[in-house]
Amino acid sequence: MAYTSDIDKLFLSKLDDGVYLCNKRQHPYFFPFFSEREQAIAKSYLDSIGFKQYAFFGGYEDAERKMLGLFFDEEKPFPIAAIDFAFRKTDRLTHRDFLGSLMSLGIERETVGDILVEDGRCVVFVKSEISDYVISQIFKVGNVGVKVSVSNGDDLPKGRGFDEKEYTVPSLRLDAVVSAVTGLSREKSKHIIQTGNVTLNHLECQNGSRQAEVKDVLTIRGKGKYVINCVIGETKKHRIRISIIHYR
Repeated sequence: MAYTSDIDKLFLSKLDDGVYLCNKRQHPYFFPFFSEREQAIAKSYLDSIGFKQYAFFGGYEDAERKMLGLFFDEEKPFPIAAIDFAFRKTDRLTHRDFLGSLMSLGIERETVGDILVEDGRCVVFVKSEISDYVISQIFKVGNVGVKVSVSNGDDLPKGRGFDEKEYTVPSLRLDAVVSAVTGLSREKSKHIIQTGNVTLNHLECQNGSRQAEVKDVLTIRGKGKYVINCVIGETKKHRIRISIIHYR
């Protein structure tokens, strides 16, 4: 897999540095939280150089943003803390509100993992080293008073939620699946794929004829994130019935 942008080259250079330090010190090396795209690139690159002692974790099983841990021998606990924010259910705070409050403290985005919000409660995953600072500094999010405490990471907010729908497609070609979930014509779907507006498993894919598979993750700019949940079966006309999960 070739990466030509300066940003990607710098990212790979940091991975190399982490592998070198992990092996030299014979001690775990933890990167900050990665986006899903960064996780995909890191996994591909580490596999390509034969470094197998790594893992991703974001504080809970289904996290989107995850830390990368490099290990010399056995895996060690990730330096992640969960912070609980309680507020009145009538105050409609959002993911953006909490991220804004954190950024206003001068905290870098890469030190913050997932932000899970529901009515009256939010749990934010952060690097352990900044958790005490966050707890001591935030008393309001926007104009809303909040009570901040350490979370045990159990009984997490449901987050943004998702819908599950069924679609009928002629095949599992990427352009056919994109057309089904967006309601766009096949030609328009090909166009948005070719112009770089679709990622497959978090990496840009401009090939509309690429065959998608069950559990593949599609992100369509302006439309959202989709997962091919399962193939239900075939119709009498040999079209394929699939279940798609759409994250809101």
